[in-house]
Amino acid sequence: MILAAMASDAHPLAGCKGCCGASANEIDVSERPLPAMTDTETRAATWHEIVLAMLKANDVRLVVYVPDRVLTPLIKAAHEDPFFTTFVCTREEEVRGAVLMQTSGFGTIPNALASLVVPSQVPALIFVSERGTLGEFNLGQAMVYKAMRPVLDALGIEYHTITRMDELGFIVDRSIKQAVATQAPATFILSPLLTGGKVFGA
Repeated sequence: MILAAMASDAHPLAGCKGCCGASANEIDVSERPLPAMTDTETRAATWHEIVLAMLKANDVRLVVYVPDRVLTPLIKAAHEDPFFTTFVCTREEEVRGAVLMQTSGFGTIPNALASLVVPSQVPALIFVSERGTLGEFNLGQAMVYKAMRPVLDALGIEYHTITRMDELGFIVDRSIKQAVATQAPATFILSPLLTGGKVFGA
């Protein structure tokens, strides 16, 4: 029950001594209807203004986007606001880029490869610093090392394990050209025999 304090002379029944179930200084207002917000009040802030305000409130300053008609007002507002650093990414069909990771990082991307990169024919270039072998101490790295090539085979992604400096330029250059021409990803596994690998403590 919500009770509102009122002056005794404001009680709806003058001279009431509590016979109505409330003291002379209190009345039940729980049944009073709340004032309705006007349409102007409810629409004072647009959806994209609210989103931007919440991003600012949480100090989110970087906005990266793929062009989208529905998101256009939000994108435009972010570009116009100096608080944000805003830039556009490419669409799937426009992508030509490289991603660098170590072996354990590869373990996090098979779903993205199978659901986006391969079916969308994105010529992604994946460079993997090979871990999990030649003195590896981390069990997680060793497990992904064993699974990485079977996963690439299952997805039909061409890959090369590069061990020699004299082959590096030729393999990378030709593979990039093939990836772009065929619109298919390529993976370069950089062996510790090439890079020197991670130096482990004794």
